[in-house]
Amino acid sequence: MKSYVDLTIGFARTGVTGYGGGPSTIPLIEYEAVKKYGWMTEEEFGQTLALANTLPGPIATKMAAYIGYKVNGGLGAAVAILAHILPSLFGMLFMLGLLYKFRTSPIVSGMVQGVTPIIGVMLLEMAYKFADKARKGLGMPIAAGLGGASLVLIQFLHLHPGIMIGACLLGAFIVALYKKRAEDAAHQHVEPRKEKSV
Repeated sequence: MKSYVDLTIGFARTGVTGYGGGPSTIPLIEYEAVKKYGWMTEEEFGQTLALANTLPGPIATKMAAYIGYKVNGGLGAAVAILAHILPSLFGMLFMLGLLYKFRTSPIVSGMVQGVTPIIGVMLLEMAYKFADKARKGLGMPIAAGLGGASLVLIQFLHLHPGIMIGACLLGAFIVALYKKRAEDAAHQHVEPRKEKSV
């Protein structure tokens, strides 16, 4: 029962404080899932985020669904999703009229501009963590090469990020499969030496 309460509180917080859409919510979800409740490690969170980016739909709800499922199965996934979206939905319905009425107000405009740098810092911190993990796992040359290629393809050639992530996952799978087969073949050819009988 406590896990359902934790899921509700944790994802309600991400839904309420996740200003600016899905990407800005990811650091908040990471804090709840990794640092506060320990539902997964940083490495697991990074892998889950990469896989979630290859699927259609909002990233935050996909992360809520996966983490909720990991913690408490199908019901946990439903609790996490509802806890994440309902507070912001009700808040949106309540605030929509006020924001629409005062949309030209300099106060509202100032609030939006004031929170933007904070979101930028949160996203920058997450980008640094992922870049550091890539450097440690792949080595600096490969990580820098993939990062540069991703920047060109996504930013300048407008390739969908999901396609790039899917291609990298497929490439990593092929490389891992090749290495596994090479190791298996090497073990088959190397047989333990038998001691000669005297």
